[in-house]
Amino acid sequence: MNSIREIGRIGQRRYGGTFYEEFLPELRGKRGIGVYHEMSENDDIVGAILYAIEMLVRQCKWGVEPGGMTAKDREAAGFVESCRDDMQDTWIDTISEILSFLTYGWSFHEIVYKRRMGRTKDLRTQSKYDDGLIGWRKLPIRAQESLYQWEYDNEDNLLGMTQMPPPYYDTFTIPTEKALLFRTKSRKNNPEGRSILRNAYRPWYFKRRIQEIEGIGMERDLAGLPVLYTPEGVEIWSNENMETRAILESMVRNIRRDEMEGVVLPYGYKLELLSSGGARQFDTNAVINRYDTRIAMTVLADFIFLGHDKAGSWALSSDKTELFAVAIGAFLDMICETFNSQGIPSLIDMNGKYFAGITGYPKMTHGDIEDVDIAKVAAFIKDMTGIGVLVPDDGLEDYIRKVGHLPGKAYGGMDKTSPERQRQQGWGEPPKMEEEREKYTSEKDDTQEEKANAARKRLGRT
Repeated sequence: MNSIREIGRIGQRRYGGTFYEEFLPELRGKRGIGVYHEMSENDDIVGAILYAIEMLVRQCKWGVEPGGMTAKDREAAGFVESCRDDMQDTWIDTISEILSFLTYGWSFHEIVYKRRMGRTKDLRTQSKYDDGLIGWRKLPIRAQESLYQWEYDNEDNLLGMTQMPPPYYDTFTIPTEKALLFRTKSRKNNPEGRSILRNAYRPWYFKRRIQEIEGIGMERDLAGLPVLYTPEGVEIWSNENMETRAILESMVRNIRRDEMEGVVLPYGYKLELLSSGGARQFDTNAVINRYDTRIAMTVLADFIFLGHDKAGSWALSSDKTELFAVAIGAFLDMICETFNSQGIPSLIDMNGKYFAGITGYPKMTHGDIEDVDIAKVAAFIKDMTGIGVLVPDDGLEDYIRKVGHLPGKAYGGMDKTSPERQRQQGWGEPPKMEEEREKYTSEKDDTQEEKANAARKRLGRT
């Protein structure tokens, strides 16, 4: 029995339900959540990247594939798809909430079920369907900033999430069997994953401070450096005049060029504004642009800068956007895998014996986030049909109409089995390549027979 018992431990650095895997204290726990929130909401480059990702994912098509070939498998897939479209919140809004796992590294969603009883007034039973089956009512997020601690057993198995959400800050523990946990990475099975903005933190940190210094410097250049002279005999550095010195220092620091500009001084005091002594040694704009590029590079989105400085080619842009699309496709795979491993099996099992005859659980799938290059597809099909590898048929035509955003087939009086239709599709006719091959083989055989007869004649064996 000892051979099947787990002996070792993962080695998670956690204490009291809080993880300490991040070596920067400012990026741990709630402090880290606050930093990533500021980056996503207050930085132009980070905001543009996250907005681009969300818009690309929003236009993606989602589907459900059966787990087998039986009629019950197809019914189960249709049921899951109906549950997806029958939630209290729209599917697009749900996906938008799920995508927060990119910003914070993880996203935790409670699964709320309902009995599908048709058009009732009770949200717990209200549905487009009245089949009495149990479906998804909603998949609400449990906000990252409401995390109190993670619940574990003695074998490093995650049991659930305990949160302390506003406005009443009561504690709630949500078990994992009633939730969906999306995460970008599973290093040491850490439920908090790793934010895609983690490597962008350092350039963002320096960029923000350089922008603050730049703003202060510009303001001081415009307003001038204020210098205040006190009357002769006034010693502001003594302990008796500490309050006076504090007032004068505050006055100098708060001088601004705005509609409230002005200073009132007692007799004997003098104020001067010293102008800038010359140009700065550093081009802060170039430094900030460098950090912007670094931020975009960490998430493979530096293509957004192509063309801004009259640099970069169309081919380079195409390669970079393709790599960005591949990365987003991987994130979509993570979403589908979470539904396929945590959400859909529990949904099917909740309905007991109704789906007992299925071969396997249905699988959620996603489409492409960008259109296929129709010119490349056309050239490929032209080459393949030219050498006889592909034969045009209805399936190929349907695919071309789909990727080319063309309307569906409308035969309009031309029967698909008519000779004209068959002639267009090439039905009933052998491929030209096959005809040429047969002709070539026949001619080759005749030539070889003639050469054999001539050889027998020379040898007197006719």
